[in-house]
Amino acid sequence: MKSQNQLQNPGAFGALEAPDCAYDRAKVAILPIPYDGTSTWVKGADKGPEALLAASGNMELYDIETDSEVYQKGIVTLNPLDCPADPEEMVNIVQQTAESMVRDDKLLVGIGGEHSVSTGLIRAAVKKYGNISVLQLDAHADLRNEYGGSLYNHACVMARAKEICPIVQVGIRSMDSSEKESLDPDRILYAHQWFVHSNPVEWIISRLTEKVYLTIDLDVFDPAVMPSTGTPEPGGLWWNDIMKIIRGVASRKNIIGMDVVELCPNPSDKAPDFLAAKLIYRSLSMIFAKEKVR
Repeated sequence: MKSQNQLQNPGAFGALEAPDCAYDRAKVAILPIPYDGTSTWVKGADKGPEALLAASGNMELYDIETDSEVYQKGIVTLNPLDCPADPEEMVNIVQQTAESMVRDDKLLVGIGGEHSVSTGLIRAAVKKYGNISVLQLDAHADLRNEYGGSLYNHACVMARAKEICPIVQVGIRSMDSSEKESLDPDRILYAHQWFVHSNPVEWIISRLTEKVYLTIDLDVFDPAVMPSTGTPEPGGLWWNDIMKIIRGVASRKNIIGMDVVELCPNPSDKAPDFLAAKLIYRSLSMIFAKEKVR
């Protein structure tokens, strides 16, 4: 295991400098996981962490809504994981690395990479915190038991999560008929239902445990605002929809970890990279705003 100083990445999230990115004082750890071993259409999610971190250096660090500068809590950016090609081996390495971070009481933010990386992060969260639920914001159900000969394909990530903790799925608008056997109809809010539900955020919150792990596949957004994903789907949620969800959950529950995955950057369009970076920073602002209220 490398020392914490060796793990720190000079390409820090938000272009932060010491002491705001020092490991010992940081409450948040950013873990880039550049893995793209099982994606099935557009390749390039392994370039997502680098693009997101580069874009994050252009953010304003004051958050208007929460009247806060969450970077002052300390945000350390770790070196990108060296991921093996085999998805199961990758998941094990992600889990081992994540466990060391959460043992140090960091709020760990994983940056993918494809969605399969979330399995190791969720397992580490369950091991640390016990009774948690996973809130999945995604276009796809990801409930296949296996795909492409692997249990750890990106199409199987929520099947693996469901084995160890309850899940709530939001924004879903694409799935195989075989996945219907695995889903819980009382714990899924399809994208078309979001737009007609009288109080979708309250519906979500009522199904979550006190401690929540948040996994965000960027294809939950409509491709009009997030085209840079490997499997874009029309009919998605919008920026303010996602903010409404995270704001509500962060104010009522304890978000103990999160990931943002499936950014497939386009060198000629930087806006999606910036959206992904801002999504993380705004989420952290809302998570730590709860401390401010207390």
